[in-house]
Amino acid sequence: MKPGVYSEVGRLRTVIVHRPDMALRRLTPSNHDEYLFDELLWVDRGIEEHDAFTKILEENGVEVLRLDRLLEETLRSGDAREYILGGVFPGDAPGVSIAGRLKDALMEEEPEILAGYLTGGLAVDEMEIPGMSGIKSRSLVAAAAGPDSYILPPLPNTLFSRDPSSWIFGGVTINPMYWHVRRREALNVSAIYRYHPEFSKSSFECWHPKGDLAGVPPPGYGRNTLEGGDIMPLKKGCVLAGISERTGSGMIENLASTLFAGDEAERIVACDIGRDRSHMHLDTVFTMINEDTATAYPGVLEKSRTWSLFPGDVEGTFRIREEAGLVPAIEDALGIDALNIIPTGGDRYEAEREQWDDGNNVLAVRPGVVVAYRRNARTNKSMEKEGIDVIEIEGCELSRGRGGTHCMTCPVTRDGI
Repeated sequence: MKPGVYSEVGRLRTVIVHRPDMALRRLTPSNHDEYLFDELLWVDRGIEEHDAFTKILEENGVEVLRLDRLLEETLRSGDAREYILGGVFPGDAPGVSIAGRLKDALMEEEPEILAGYLTGGLAVDEMEIPGMSGIKSRSLVAAAAGPDSYILPPLPNTLFSRDPSSWIFGGVTINPMYWHVRRREALNVSAIYRYHPEFSKSSFECWHPKGDLAGVPPPGYGRNTLEGGDIMPLKKGCVLAGISERTGSGMIENLASTLFAGDEAERIVACDIGRDRSHMHLDTVFTMINEDTATAYPGVLEKSRTWSLFPGDVEGTFRIREEAGLVPAIEDALGIDALNIIPTGGDRYEAEREQWDDGNNVLAVRPGVVVAYRRNARTNKSMEKEGIDVIEIEGCELSRGRGGTHCMTCPVTRDGI
């Protein structure tokens, strides 16, 4: 495999997905807000829906890589274990009384079990790891912990594999994520890209941390955050980026500087969609579905502001041009006369409901062919009227997580247009 993503709609070759797991079973009415979920999923049904989704991808010629299997295979390497556990438990975390013993115990676990802990979590009361019995008599951290306390908190948002990393042209970003409860997701994918044979034997750039897959973004990065739902390679040399609740303008500048310096891009289109839970990423209100067609939620895009960044005269500087809007900017960047926008839903009530249910968050498997949730019937019908082939999947449970088919996939290899 030669990783590289050169568009949003060219033929999709390889994606990473994460099948619903124990982390989602950890969600309860009392903690789902903390983990960024509005509702609880029926996990068994969610697994069925996700399996049907990945089957459709495979039937359309897409190689599907499951993150849990990649992580398990990665953890067969002792170096990978050292790397990832060093990031999970930096210094004396989670307390000097058990830090060393806990890390040593986890180093000896089977890869499948350790991978399960790294995504599904490990509660204090579940610590039946060899060498850790009687932990509450030796550790104040464990003794004082409540029944729902975790040594390793679960990562239920791993379901949305788009966000912790972004493949842009011939390289990847390991994304410094906005919410603390998601930041370890980036560590997991960083270990995979660094140590898994499928990637370690491949040649690719690391755009962030610049030139170094070993770099793990530290906590407390303020507004310098980046998430994959805000990054869309439009064509070779041009990237669309969203300024949102979870991606800051400063991080887009950092990315632009790196891509410009490497002669990988000549233009970044940045669209500020505001900061709102109902549209936390650009791909919740806008996705490309054909070379000259997109689906979008007008209620947000009409209020947005858009700029283009070009390389300045000196490396690390820019020329900034405010655009008349996102649509004219994309038309100019793609060199097309008109970008056909297919709006969400029907009337304003249907449009708001279907945007909430990820009607615009669809995945193109090739130009003009997308996978979408069946429940967004009006948006799907509108796309079909414009000649788009819509492959519908059930998503009654998956959609409760506030992410569609675009969110649930991390493209690793995709053709250009």
